[in-house]
Amino acid sequence: MADRVFGRLDAIRVWRDLAEARVNYTVGEVRRPAWNIDTHRAALPAERPGAPEPRGCWERARSLVRDYEFSPPELVRALYEPAAPLLGRTMLLELRFHGLHFYCGVRVTEVVDETRANGDRVWGWAYETLNGHLERGKVTYEVVKHRDTGRVEFVATSYSQGAPTLGRVLSLGWRLFGRRNQLRFYRRCGERLRTFVEAAAGGETVPSASPPRVGNLVVAPSDSTIRRLDALALHRVSPG
Repeated sequence: MADRVFGRLDAIRVWRDLAEARVNYTVGEVRRPAWNIDTHRAALPAERPGAPEPRGCWERARSLVRDYEFSPPELVRALYEPAAPLLGRTMLLELRFHGLHFYCGVRVTEVVDETRANGDRVWGWAYETLNGHLERGKVTYEVVKHRDTGRVEFVATSYSQGAPTLGRVLSLGWRLFGRRNQLRFYRRCGERLRTFVEAAAGGETVPSASPPRVGNLVVAPSDSTIRRLDALALHRVSPG
């Protein structure tokens, strides 16, 4: 495969350029009403009460979340180096709005691996937006096993706002469509993860496709399809 994994964009070069990019906000700025602060929950197949079961739903979901397989490829795809440690991983995201494709950077700044005071077993990670992103903020993705009931869920918590450095046209577009697509993204993440976990519980190998690769990098999710028509989309790199 050529290195133009996102249509005509030289995505490998753009990904490499993110190495020195910094997070584009400070936590002290985060407050309502200027920022959206959200929690999105999606129920996954339950297990028996107690610790996560070996090769059970919680472990399957953790593996899928680790590899960003839950992301709906029609909305968001990512390019990253899978051999690099998760903490500190830099990812180039392709945000897809019909014929507009925006390329923005995020970095994994937190990994969660703990048993909480109430007994919940939690694994997950968070990324924060880098300079040039359409948004500013942080998203944390977690797989939670409630030991007392056996309930398993996928939880995405976030705070975000449109980048104040967007031009007038992009700022208007973000106000009109950005929030709607953001909420759709979280809903689709939960739907995909549940579908994959249920399929794996039934003996299917999921995701079924091998991830597209370019050298040491992969495109996630692995069922992303690289189409020739992507070359016709309008590409904007670091629009914020």
